[in-house]
Amino acid sequence: MVHSRWWQLPIWLMAALVLMPVLVILLSWQSAQVEVWQHLIATGLSRLLKNTLMLMLGVGVMVMLLGVSLAWLTAVCEFPGRRWLDWALVLPLAIPTYVVAFVALGLMSYSGPVLTAWRTIFGQDAWYPEIRTPLGVILVMSAVLYPYVYMLARSAFLQQGRTLTDAARALGRGPIASFIQVVLPMARPAIVAGMALALMEALADFGAVAVFNYDTFTTAIYKSWFGFFNLQAAAQLASLLLIFVAIALVLEQQARGRGKVHQHALKRHDRIRLTGWRGLLASGYCLFILLVAFLVPFCQLIIWVIHTGLAGFDQRFLQLAQHTFLLGALSAALVGIMALLVAFGQRLAPTRGMASVTRLTALGYALPGSVLAVGVIIVFTFVDRTVLWPLMRHLLGESSVAGQVLVGSVVALLTAYAIRYFSVGLGPIQSGLERIRPQFQEMAQSLGHSQWQVIRRVYLPLMTPGLMTALILVLVDVMKEMPATLLMRPFGWDTLAVRVYEMTAEGEWERAALPALALVLISMVPVILMVKRSQN
Repeated sequence: MVHSRWWQLPIWLMAALVLMPVLVILLSWQSAQVEVWQHLIATGLSRLLKNTLMLMLGVGVMVMLLGVSLAWLTAVCEFPGRRWLDWALVLPLAIPTYVVAFVALGLMSYSGPVLTAWRTIFGQDAWYPEIRTPLGVILVMSAVLYPYVYMLARSAFLQQGRTLTDAARALGRGPIASFIQVVLPMARPAIVAGMALALMEALADFGAVAVFNYDTFTTAIYKSWFGFFNLQAAAQLASLLLIFVAIALVLEQQARGRGKVHQHALKRHDRIRLTGWRGLLASGYCLFILLVAFLVPFCQLIIWVIHTGLAGFDQRFLQLAQHTFLLGALSAALVGIMALLVAFGQRLAPTRGMASVTRLTALGYALPGSVLAVGVIIVFTFVDRTVLWPLMRHLLGESSVAGQVLVGSVVALLTAYAIRYFSVGLGPIQSGLERIRPQFQEMAQSLGHSQWQVIRRVYLPLMTPGLMTALILVLVDVMKEMPATLLMRPFGWDTLAVRVYEMTAEGEWERAALPALALVLISMVPVILMVKRSQN
């Protein structure tokens, strides 16, 4: 029992670490920033609310339409190219939203190739589609985020089979009515879960909305921090963003419902064969989405890199790549150690209370990077002023000048990364641990091995695949993360993502292509891992 209590400690510490920025942000309202709020109300608070709500609604509807339609076609139907489109439609997850955003602006700008060809065909004075609009932001984000719905809905459709659908058709329901009344309700939990993930990413996004000059609460937090130099106002804006996150989580729980559906795996011969023009239409639709969401942006990045002659590949680029990889590797190691301790703690102290606390640690992924940055900086500022500065004065003498110790340090940035991506690392590790039978531990202990020896000699070797997956996922997510890095990076610690933001802020699309292409190639690693896992 004593050992079990000690194993509970990492779980409680991680839960406290996740709740820390949330509680600090909520407590920021103790000192109202009247002048700042008066300025915000007079100049743009209503616009922030409208833009954020519009973004949530638009992205939610679009990812549902794209993800469900593509999932149904690839999971239920058979048409030309289905086998490779089945996995290729996941590839847009490898491109960060801010990369697709600046590629879309570069292609659709007035002097870009698309509108140049448009004017050549329809004339110089012809109307042309404007990309820098709310609809443009929604379409760009939806093109990148629809795979969340696609993957989960596809899995649900594959498990359904056609028995109930055929029964509905036998009772007089048409194909559309059968799909709406039978197929969708059975897949609703998976669809809603995918939509929730997409909405979390949309709310947390900073790069894409900044490129489009589309003000949301994430951009307002950045402006309050670096424009007004007011951390309290940024924290209060972050608390409003948390309300949107909470609303999305509540709606997800309500939409999922409590009912359970018994499903049967879909057999290969059960697929609906689409031939003739129907097959070509299905193939064309899937290929068009893949072209817009992945192939065109990816190829355009390559074209820009070739056009610049690798001009950006210099000592500065290598330094950025080094900082990016180092931060990712340190975060992956930190999250890996913490996730192992929490997973073992839940295994060795299996109580209902510990299970609930462990689920609480996964909430960090629902917190936008900008919110985490504000919360962590406020906490570390308090620790600097009340603990570290007095301690340094006591040790070094009264003449020592107070300065930032934790604030603006790599430690603060790694803390934000660990909170944000802890659940990303915990999932594969827990999955690997659950596959190990408890009898292995009992047999090893009966042979005289201590608990730590059992972990080192039995558990860790068997958990190596899950641990490596967790490390790779966290490494890649941290390397392409922008909001927290942009707000919290120490002086001289710019990354590839920050470089992309700096270049796109100046409209230098071609110069941003090299670091963006590097991030895309890196991000393809976890996507390939997910594809291989889904095919096993």
